Amino acid sequence: PRSWKQRSHCFGAALFLLVKSLVLFLLTVTVFLSTLTPKFYFALTVTSSFISGLIFVFEWWHFRKYGTSFIEQVSVSHLRPLIGGAENNPPAPAAFSAGENETSRQNMPECKVWRNPLNLFRGAEYSRYMWVTGKEPLTYYDMNLSAQDHQTFFTCDTDALRPSDTVMQKAWRERNPQARIKAAYQALELNNDCATAYVLLAEEEATTIVDAEKYFKQALKAGEMIYRKSQNCHSQSPQHEAQLRRDTNVLVYVKRRLAMCARKLGRIREAVKMMRDLMKEFPLLSMLNIHENLLEALLELQAYADVQAVLAKYDDISLPKSAAICYTAALLKARAVSERFSPETASKRGLSAAEINAVEAIHRAVEFNPHVPKYLLEMKSLVLPPEHILKRGDSEAVAYAFFHLQHWKRIEGALNLLHCTWEGTFRMIPYPLEKGHLFYPYPSCTETADRELLPTFHEVSVYPQKELPFFIHFTAGLCSFSAMLALLTHQFPELMVIFAKAVSTVSVMELT
Repeated sequence: PRSWKQRSHCFGAALFLLVKSLVLFLLTVTVFLSTLTPKFYFALTVTSSFISGLIFVFEWWHFRKYGTSFIEQVSVSHLRPLIGGAENNPPAPAAFSAGENETSRQNMPECKVWRNPLNLFRGAEYSRYMWVTGKEPLTYYDMNLSAQDHQTFFTCDTDALRPSDTVMQKAWRERNPQARIKAAYQALELNNDCATAYVLLAEEEATTIVDAEKYFKQALKAGEMIYRKSQNCHSQSPQHEAQLRRDTNVLVYVKRRLAMCARKLGRIREAVKMMRDLMKEFPLLSMLNIHENLLEALLELQAYADVQAVLAKYDDISLPKSAAICYTAALLKARAVSERFSPETASKRGLSAAEINAVEAIHRAVEFNPHVPKYLLEMKSLVLPPEHILKRGDSEAVAYAFFHLQHWKRIEGALNLLHCTWEGTFRMIPYPLEKGHLFYPYPSCTETADRELLPTFHEVSVYPQKELPFFIHFTAGLCSFSAMLALLTHQFPELMVIFAKAVSTVSVMELT
């Protein structure tokens, strides 16, 4: 008991000394503030407003570019561990992989990156854009995924047996385009029938679609010859089977690109025939999404019955959906009613059965990818589509609208019907990240992946819209408050000095 009394006396004395020291400090500060001039208060408020304004501008820029608050990010990443707090960050999503080999299961939302079925030509389209605008249309991440695709599809373990294939194996790994083109010519010197060398030259050296088509025709001639040889000996060993798979990939790739060249050069019926023949010849390669190329070509021909037949086959509940499938289905149903549709008339008499089907199809499409309507309605500017897309993401929306906007414009009233109805989708899914209506909840990782796929000069569409972080509101309020104090100090210096002294005096009296 005696020791407890001693400890309580010591604690009380220490507390008394601490309070006394604090009061003396506040009195000293009060005396110091009473000697300051109005110019000091004006300079203090202006400096405070300027610094808080800089912080506000930086926070706003960081949020627009990365979607997060810089102060919150630093506090969570660095300060919380220092003070012993546990991090509650969700686990990082798995590394994105090319979606050509994804199975048809759709049992959970994933941020898997797919090869763009209608991707442009590097030399004839992407490079020409860069020469004209000075802007790089492809990101490093996107081009790196393409390099991985090329190595996966165009190389195999038996490449060491053919010197030209060995050279091309190194060429696909080169980062410098000129080094890749040089390696392709080296491979052709070793073997004039090296199909993959012609593929690389068609993709990267050809500056027009006509030149690209010439290279692809040479690649087709060489690829068919090598494919027949591989077919004859594929059962001899596992190495020969791997070689047959590689030669099959090359042949399918070349035929598909030749069909795309024909489509771009206006030979649309020829392109449709080539795509249909390719799908019949290699029915097991449906994961390449050649049907999306076929849909776009048929829409250009205005062969809507054929489009409906393709949708009937591929718009199946067991197959992965895409914006092309969902929005094309909506376009066909809108076509039946859009010409006579009027929102005023519909509000009076109600919607007919056909109009209800069209609106439901639009709602279904918007739920799958909510970014598309703003591009179709030209509320956002388009950029060249990337070589890879993220399903349900902004990259897929850009790719779809880039090729299909003309088809929506061609059908009278289709865009008007879309404009009147697309926003109604969001009333059915108030919490899209938690629960969907016809599809799985909207994946939360799309923004991060789209920022990697789309160029920096494009403003990435974000869904659902994020609320402004607390620190943006805080810094904006602090900047405004400091600016107001600076203005009052400049206009009424004597009154503001009296006010500051009164506030400091009251504060000291309350503490004492």
